[in-house]
Amino acid sequence: MSSRYAFNKSLKELRFLFCNSSPHSDATRAFLKRAYPTMKKNNPFIPIMMREALDTEPRVFARYGLTDKEIEEKVTALVKGSTI
Repeated sequence: MSSRYAFNKSLKELRFLFCNSSPHSDATRAFLKRAYPTMKKNNPFIPIMMREALDTEPRVFARYGLTDKEIEEKVTALVKGSTI
């Protein structure tokens, strides 16, 4: 599957948190409205959750099935300011 939203097999869950009415979440709501159907179609077995809560700053969390060593590498990269 070669698609823009075909996720890596190690991704276990994708979770979006945002406000359902505040302007600071407009871009997140627009993105999800446009991209969610394609993401879900291309990844039917990966939970893609959308959590709306008043005054919540938009954030996205991705949960991976990483090993202890892989987690250490990702945390080290974050702390050093490099891109993951």
